[in-house]
Amino acid sequence: MTDLTIIIVNYKSAELILDCLRSVYQNTEKIALEIIVVDNDSGDFSKEKILSEFKEVKWIEMNYNSGFARANNEGLRQSKSDVILLLNSDTQIIDNAVEECYRSFVSSEFIACGAQLLNGDLTPQISGNYFMKGGLNYLLPLPYFGRFIKWLGNLFNAKKPNVPDSNSTVEVDWINGAFLMVKKNAIEKAGLLDEDFFLYAEEAEWCSRLKKVGRLCIFGEFKVVHLQGETAATTFDSQDKAYSNLFDRKGLQIMLSNLVRIRKQFGAGWFLAILFFYVIDIPIFFIGLIFSKIFSGKKSKYSFVQFNGYCKNISALLKMMRVIIRNKPHFYKVL
Repeated sequence: MTDLTIIIVNYKSAELILDCLRSVYQNTEKIALEIIVVDNDSGDFSKEKILSEFKEVKWIEMNYNSGFARANNEGLRQSKSDVILLLNSDTQIIDNAVEECYRSFVSSEFIACGAQLLNGDLTPQISGNYFMKGGLNYLLPLPYFGRFIKWLGNLFNAKKPNVPDSNSTVEVDWINGAFLMVKKNAIEKAGLLDEDFFLYAEEAEWCSRLKKVGRLCIFGEFKVVHLQGETAATTFDSQDKAYSNLFDRKGLQIMLSNLVRIRKQFGAGWFLAILFFYVIDIPIFFIGLIFSKIFSGKKSKYSFVQFNGYCKNISALLKMMRVIIRNKPHFYKVL
C-alpha cells in the first residue's frame, strides 16, 4: 500500500530532479512512496538519466510544454495514494521533512499543508500566505508606486500578506506550490488545479477553492530547501529568479497569471482595478527613473531597459484584457 504520492514536473531539469530524488530517498525510510515525474516535452535525455538511477519512478509524457497545473493534474489523475505532495524539481529534502510532515498531516484536521522553505543558504523563504482583498499585494512589486503602497500598509498596520519564517504550525490561506501536500478527498471536493494557468498563481487560486473545503497550514518545524526559480529562469531565458520581475517574458507571465487569478478569485471589478494601477505606474516609473538617474546615477535601482520592458508587458496585458474579463477557458501561456 502506498502512503504518499510525490509528483514532480520536469522541463529540462534532470539534474535538479536527480538531486531532489536522492534527498527524498535519503530522508524518507518509514513510509511507502509512489513517485511520479511528469515530463513537459523536455526533448532531452531526462527520462534516460532519471530512470537509469530510479527505476521505480513512474514516468508520464505530456508531449507538449503544458506548464505546472496541467502536468500536475495528470499526475494527480494517475496517483494511487490518499495523500499527494506536489514537489518542485528544485527542492532538496533535509531532516526527514517529507516523512515527518506526512505523519503530522495525516493525523491532523488540515486538508493541505506545506513546510518551511529555505533558500540555498538556509535563510527562510516565504512558504505560506494570506489572501489580500482583490489581490492588492500584487501592487507591491510595482516600481516606485509599490513602495508607496507598502508605506501606506505600514501606516495603517495592514496585515502582512505572508509568513516570512515559522518554526511551528501556522494556519494560512494558501501555500507555496514548491511543497504542497494535499489530501485526495479534499481534491475530489475542490477540483483539480485550474488548467487555464501555464505557470505562477495557480496554487493560490487552487488553495482558494481548497480553503472552502477545509483548513490549510504550514508545519514550520519541518524544513525544505528550495532553490527558488531555477527552472523558470531557464525556461524564460531570464536572468531574474525573483517573482518581483516585471520586465521580461517571465515578468509578463507573472503579471498575466496574477491578473487571471484575480479575475477568477475576486471578480472582474478587482481585475480592472489592479490592471488600472499597472497602467498608472508607467508615468510614475518614468518620472521616478528620471529623478533616480539624476540624484543616484549608476546606483539607480531600475534602468531604462527595464522601463521599456515594463511598457511592452503592459501593452501585452491590455491586449488580453477582453479574454480575461470573459473568463472562458483559455490557456494563458506566454512562451
